[in-house]
Amino acid sequence: MVRLTQLARIATLFVAVAALAGCASTSGSVGAPGSTLDKIKRTNTVTLGYRTTSVPFSFAAPGKEPAGYSIDLCRAVVESLKKELGLPNLQTKWEAVTVENRLGKVADGSVDLECGSTTNTLARRQQVDFSLLTFADGGSFLTKLGSNIATVKDLNGKRVAIIPGTSTEKSLNAALQQSLAKPSFVTVRDHQEGLVALREGRADAYASDRTILIGLAVTAKDAATFRLSDDLFSYEPYSLVLRRGDPEFRLMVDRTLARLYRSAEIGAIYNRWFGAMGTPSPLLQAMFLLNGIPE
Repeated sequence: MVRLTQLARIATLFVAVAALAGCASTSGSVGAPGSTLDKIKRTNTVTLGYRTTSVPFSFAAPGKEPAGYSIDLCRAVVESLKKELGLPNLQTKWEAVTVENRLGKVADGSVDLECGSTTNTLARRQQVDFSLLTFADGGSFLTKLGSNIATVKDLNGKRVAIIPGTSTEKSLNAALQQSLAKPSFVTVRDHQEGLVALREGRADAYASDRTILIGLAVTAKDAATFRLSDDLFSYEPYSLVLRRGDPEFRLMVDRTLARLYRSAEIGAIYNRWFGAMGTPSPLLQAMFLLNGIPE
């Protein structure tokens, strides 16, 4: 009888431990935020992260709301949330993010969706999740007019401004190794600082994604003094960034993007921010087509 009683106690303890383990595996790590959709419904607020200088994808003038191509995509997501969750008065909270903290703020739940110019990479998927692709770009560099820098090989011995920790930095280093070019690097915090370094002669080139470089050049007061290289040294597929392990929210975001790609709406958004550059490239048109997933 004593042995049976002991076995019963052990069995009870085992069930209790198993139940605790099940709760832990369901809820995730300690301190992890809950479902994004539940949070949005509970607070009647969605928090969107944005970059301040990633023209024309995500930027904001002092005292003004964020604007740009990626911002418009996120605004479309907000409209979907209002309809699907029955929250007509859903509030949008904008939070500025940087290259250094954008992924961390999404991972810890401070930001529900990052609306910038973040490249979707396998390494970053260890920390965050990504939506369907939103843009396809490539790394290039901006120089002063009259410069003899045209290709990656021409960067040998030159000073290249770059934002550390970006996918551009990694891709450029790989391209430099292949070209046997050895420049020196000037680290900058953001795109505007990179442009200033080039303008003031502290750098011979500024490397970033080609479309961002175009946005910097055409909006600069001295636009005629810059030259954009035709050389592309990387493939940069952009996506909106969201937290890992949140399939319902990701489905909401992806459904919105797919609907835009299947309709004429994406053309209007593209023309608003890139119309001066002409029609979408064949690569971008293919991206819209392949990501216009049917319902």
